[in-house]
Amino acid sequence: MTAPPDDCLARNEWICGAYLSSRREILMDAALQHLQLTALAVLIGLALAVPLALAARRRRWAAGPVLGLTTILYTIPSLAMFSLLLPVYGLSAALVVTGLVLYSLTLLVRNILAGLRGVPEETRQAARGMGYGPLRLLLAVELPLALPAAMAGLRIATVSAVSLVTVGAIVGYGGLGNLIYSGMNTYFKAQVLTASVLCVVIAVAADLLLLGAQRLLTPWTRRGSES
Repeated sequence: MTAPPDDCLARNEWICGAYLSSRREILMDAALQHLQLTALAVLIGLALAVPLALAARRRRWAAGPVLGLTTILYTIPSLAMFSLLLPVYGLSAALVVTGLVLYSLTLLVRNILAGLRGVPEETRQAARGMGYGPLRLLLAVELPLALPAAMAGLRIATVSAVSLVTVGAIVGYGGLGNLIYSGMNTYFKAQVLTASVLCVVIAVAADLLLLGAQRLLTPWTRRGSES
């Protein structure tokens, strides 16, 4: 018995409008979980990366161990990383978030540290001459000037996290990866393609959003490029 000519679901086509209309809530729930896992992982990674980068900048001996450790973590395959964390976190969203945080540290720490190191020494000296203490110097001078490099790392880390969230499907917390994984097992073409495209859309949208935030936070770089 052949499928009706207008039933793209029965024909198992890659592009199927009926799939979008009939699975709208499932797609929205998966996309929301994807966004939540990504945002939480990146925010926690950023909260850890800033003090690590500051410690590596202030104490030169700490730079090698910090960069070395985060690089080693980044080289661990995602499936192996989740397997190592499984005894601690079990089959939970915390397992996926922790893995993503560890992966993000390499990109965030390196770029924040590079931005801090790129602040001209004469700028620091001028700020000190104006009476800036260490904390005010950091908040008002060093971090703003390091922002372009830091935002570049944040953008890469965010896009990487969007992609890596899908691996969390192996423990049931993969956002759109859950749909990709189940669709591959059943060879459900429309589900695999739709979930994959949504992952790409989320990654591109997040990158553009962070790029816009960077331009708003660093108007001096925008003026320099326009001139």
